[in-house]
Amino acid sequence: RFVSLKSSRVNVRVGPGEDYKVAWVFTRPELPVEIIQEFDNWRRIRDSDGSVGWVFHSLLSGKRTAVVTPWTQGETRPIRAKASADSEVTAYLQAGVLATIDRCDGGWCRLTGDGFRGWIQQEQLWGVYSDEKVE
Repeated sequence: RFVSLKSSRVNVRVGPGEDYKVAWVFTRPELPVEIIQEFDNWRRIRDSDGSVGWVFHSLLSGKRTAVVTPWTQGETRPIRAKASADSEVTAYLQAGVLATIDRCDGGWCRLTGDGFRGWIQQEQLWGVYSDEKVE
């Protein structure tokens, strides 16, 4: 399942416990991560780059966020007024833009972010599964 980082500083460890070495530190709050394993109060997560590590559960939030096409560099994706490819384009977002997911219908997601709001095809996001519905 996808969650987001609650804090602006999240230590990612090589194992599930404070005795394990810190592999890296996230410094971007609300970044989406995928929980791929659980052990006690620790969650093994994967980020949009595919990096995997362990974080303490209280550093994660149920708030749903997404990153726009992190697998492409220098490209933009249209945000539309309605959940339709024929709908008016209200903005173009660069790859890597972080947004809050308001809802997804299994094909389109309604996003809000700094200076934009609208719909994007779900396959253009990392932080939500391709056919997932989010209320």
